[in-house]
Amino acid sequence: MRQTILVTGATGTVGREIIKQLAMQNATVRAGVHSVIKGENLKRLPGVEIVEIDLNDPDSLHAAFTNVDQLVLVTPLSENQLEMARNLVEEAKKQEVKYIVRLSALGAGAEPGIQLGRWHREMETYVEESGIPHTILRPAGFMQNLVTYSSESIKREGRFYMPVGEGKVSYIDTRDIASVVVEVLMSSDEHQGKIYDLTGPEALSHQEIATLLSEATGKKIDFMNVPEEAVREAMLAQHIPDSITDALLELYAVYKAGKSAKVTETVQELTGRPPHSFRQFARDYQECF
Repeated sequence: MRQTILVTGATGTVGREIIKQLAMQNATVRAGVHSVIKGENLKRLPGVEIVEIDLNDPDSLHAAFTNVDQLVLVTPLSENQLEMARNLVEEAKKQEVKYIVRLSALGAGAEPGIQLGRWHREMETYVEESGIPHTILRPAGFMQNLVTYSSESIKREGRFYMPVGEGKVSYIDTRDIASVVVEVLMSSDEHQGKIYDLTGPEALSHQEIATLLSEATGKKIDFMNVPEEAVREAMLAQHIPDSITDALLELYAVYKAGKSAKVTETVQELTGRPPHSFRQFARDYQECF
């Protein structure tokens, strides 16, 4: 029987890739978007429906969840992300969704952990306490975030900036996260109740990342380590809320301390394929830089 799968955050960095890969499966994929206009390009994918939802408004969720069998629960980093996640899980319970895959974050189970991890752990708890069969995925930071947040300065100046020193990070390609999501949804009985830590195949310093980007693009790209306070000022100038700024700077401090260098083999074990290396990512995305 053809399944209907709802993916929230469908236009985000990882949500978009999940939609692309699910579109190749024998399923009806419902892309939950904040704006139909932003989701327009997803309409061209086979078997994909676009539905507008407001994660802050429980009443707007009813139509999106109608006849949904499985939910890929992705929420944006925001001040009210806990409320958004609670709204989604409550609606999933009302509509008797049969399975949830929750996209969390590496380190969410650490004690006491950092603020980002504590937020993600609380959202995981909503899913665990819902009574709905589920799998929780905890990916490392996304390689594609370099495109989102650093491509402009790289193109303009040949540089990217972060307050992370020489710390190594096991970044993961969102294509590999999406492949794991598809595997879990298509074989959910095998993964029920499991929590998977997902990383790329290696931990790299940002100077090593700069070297690989230079190699892929054929131009010199430099990593610039910057003081935390300079980053704080830049975030506040962009009107990023204090709580989010503090949480991100805490994450960068973890990177700087070398505490995000853990590498797992979970992607290979679940998909049967090795995860993308940063070198391959840099080659595939070279036009962005």
